Amino acid sequence: MAKTSPATLALGKAGVVFTLHTYDYDPDAGRVGLQAAQSLGADPARVLKTLMAQVDGRPVCAVLASDQEVAMKKLAAVFGGKAAAMMKPADAERMTGYRVGGVSPFGQKRLVPTVVDEAALLQDQVFVNGGQRGLQAQMAPADLVAALDAKVAEIT
Repeated sequence: MAKTSPATLALGKAGVVFTLHTYDYDPDAGRVGLQAAQSLGADPARVLKTLMAQVDGRPVCAVLASDQEVAMKKLAAVFGGKAAAMMKPADAERMTGYRVGGVSPFGQKRLVPTVVDEAALLQDQVFVNGGQRGLQAQMAPADLVAALDAKVAEIT
């Protein structure tokens, strides 16, 4: 597996200190983030998933613990909208340049507003997708937020 992706290049360019971890991606896993956490031997609260959604038709990115579900009303409120919905997988792939299961909040083809669930900041280190299936980047949550210029809010 190549360990260079648009995500890892963006992390390096932003000056983020990170460590890469690989795991055996299971395309048949019901919940990819939980499968990644189990494979890495990490607490699911530390392994963050990247979700692409739309708020009032505008694309947004939400980053939250792999064992949590995003609350659509809270997500919409963070971005001053009325309604939020998950983006269709094909649209998410087209917008980000990543395949579902390998979507990273870093290095996306198009920069979109991002929110990180506030619970992530309670962790000393978190994992986010490294831009391909089976690759995770470990970093301090404050670095994640700063490098993305992300909002922090309760979205679960």
